This record gives sequence, C-alpha cells and structure tokens, in this order.
Amino acid sequence: MSFAAILSASRASGDSPAGLRASLYFAGQTLVEYQARQAAHAGADRIMILVSVITPALSQAVDRLSADGIAVALVRDMVSMVRDAPRDSDVLLVADGAIIAQEHYDGIGAAQGNVMLVTDDSRASAPFERIDAGQRWAGLARISPDLLFGTLDMIGDWDLALTLVRTGVQKGARRVTVPQDDLLEGRVALVESQAQADLVAQAVTAAGSSRSHARGGIEHYLLAPLARIVSPPLMRMQVPALQVRIAGIALGAVALVPIELGWPLAGFCLLMGALLLSEISDRLGDLALRTPLMGWFAFCAPATVLAGMVFAGGTTLAADLALLLGILMVADRWGRTAAARPWMIFTPGTALLLLILTGFVGVMAGGFRVSILLAIASVGAILLRKRD
Repeated sequence: MSFAAILSASRASGDSPAGLRASLYFAGQTLVEYQARQAAHAGADRIMILVSVITPALSQAVDRLSADGIAVALVRDMVSMVRDAPRDSDVLLVADGAIIAQEHYDGIGAAQGNVMLVTDDSRASAPFERIDAGQRWAGLARISPDLLFGTLDMIGDWDLALTLVRTGVQKGARRVTVPQDDLLEGRVALVESQAQADLVAQAVTAAGSSRSHARGGIEHYLLAPLARIVSPPLMRMQVPALQVRIAGIALGAVALVPIELGWPLAGFCLLMGALLLSEISDRLGDLALRTPLMGWFAFCAPATVLAGMVFAGGTTLAADLALLLGILMVADRWGRTAAARPWMIFTPGTALLLLILTGFVGVMAGGFRVSILLAIASVGAILLRKRD
C-alpha cells in the first residue's frame, strides 16, 4: 500500500538561531534531503516538508529531489497540509533532525495502521521526546488518515509532529522498540548541530548503503571494495560525487595521450584509475541514497578505456574487442546479465588488467586475442545461463 511522508523542518539548529536543523549538511546534501530520499526508498510516493519559513537551502533541496523524480512539496501551514495530505493512505512522519537507519524506515513503511518507533528511556535517548514514563519517540511513525485529519482539525498552534505522536499514544498505536545498540552506535540519533551531524555521518557511512549496482569482473572484485574503503572519508570531507566522476572522465582523457605517444602501459594504468574514480562516484551516490546513473554520463569514463584499447591495438581486432566490451558494459550496469555470476562477466576493467599484465611480459598482442575470446565466452554465458 502506498503512503506519503511528512518531514518536519522548522526547528533552529544549535549552531545558529537563523539556521535550521533541516539545512545541516549530511551525506553530501542537506539533512532534510537525505530524510526525503530515505522515505522515498522505503516506498513513499510523495514527500511533504513542513516548514515555518522557506529558505534558499530548502528550495534548492526540493529542486534536487524533483530532478531525481521524487515528488516533493513545501508546506507552510495547516490549511495547505489539509489540502495536500492524502485522505486514502497512511503517512510516514519523520521528526525534525532525526537520523534513522534505513532498515527502520523500511520496517515502519511496510507496517499497517498507527505504528511508531520508540526507544527505552536512557541517557542515550535523552534528546528524543518522552511519550510516557518509560519510553521516548525515536523520530519515526506511521499515521493513519483518520488519526492525521482528526489531529489537523484541532491542531491550532501546536507542533504537528508531537501532537500526532501523543494522539497516537492515546489511541494505542503499536510500538516498535529500537535496540540500544542503534542509539549508542549512531544509527538512530537526533542532531541539533553540524558537529553532531558529522559525528552521526561517520556511523552511517561506515555501515554503508544497502543498495548496490550490478557489477562483474574486476569492477566487482577489486574496484568496488576499494571504493567502499575510500568513499566514507570523501563523504565526510563533503566531496561531491559529480566532481569525482568528472575527475575520472578527465583522467581517462589524459590517459589517451601517453597511449598515442607509444606508452600504452602508462596510459592503461591511468585508465584503471579513471575506472576507480567512476566506481567511487557510484559509491558516493549510494551513500547519499541518490538514484543510480544509468544514462550516457555513467559510461563516459569506461568509454575512454575502450578508446584507449582501440588506440593501443591499432587493429580491427582491438576495435571488435571494444565493441564487445561496450555491449557487456551496458548490460552489466543496466542489470541485463541474467543469472551470470560476477566472474562470468568480462568487463572493460577486466580486459584492461589483462592487457596490463600481458604488456608487462611483452605479449600485449596475445592479450588482445585472449580478451576477445573471453568476451565472446562472457556473452555466451549471459545468453545461455539458466536463470535461478
């Protein structure tokens, strides 16, 4: 069953009375933008951000979310909320400044009726709102339309999120208790300042994202593990994924120069670096819960690898190899490799590593021949392997 999401974004941050918690930087974007992507990933088909004032940061976040195909709107008053809120589906309520692991979003999103995420009262849960003598609201709840509109009719000047939670408690909403380890390790937290957001981001990026792209060959066994190591520090340094991808494309273009000058091994090593940068960019996008790139821009860095092979080989065999690898590359990223195992998929990175190894021993021409045979075998494995 589809549902909407209401994100609270009106409380001031601890850094400045003029700043908002929702505008704190987190995982390569504003905090409210990250919350919206989490809600959309859990199944929300529309996002309503409840604000007291519309700031440039919030407007830009909405633009970025809309560009990624997420239906989002800013709501400033209860009249607009009554008009925009769905009357035939539940809503996912997210507290202002709440950082909650995606597994809890998915669990509450899959529930039915009034459900709230709670935590036992302790020193670790002190920042959260108390709901009774023994528990506090952990910042996430699923609210039925009856409860939502019944509360909106009498809300007045009260805080919508807290009023909904307290009403839900009175109505006997089912509670899901957060393990204390999630609080202690930062997987469930309420942040008020940029320093707190940076600290929690370390826990989130260390845990990584549950999403993963289809990968085969060396990209799966070598480049992806390296990207998982490098990406969290880059995320904490606020390095944008787009800049990393552009750097990979630029490095790939630079690598063509030594290849043209007759130094193919140097060029191939630079091309391997370009593939690694492209993989790191994908991983940064995963950590930020951004939609995976599937268009032409995602293939720019690997395309320089194919061009480098054609320039280095200088034969029709090299051109044929590049065409086969191009087909396999597209099939790999688009998930069209059926039930083929990662080692069955002969990728540009795998061919590049083979050419580097054969080049070091002076038999690169044989490396091209072996590569095209392996590429043909890989196509055959993808076409003929029976789906699991």
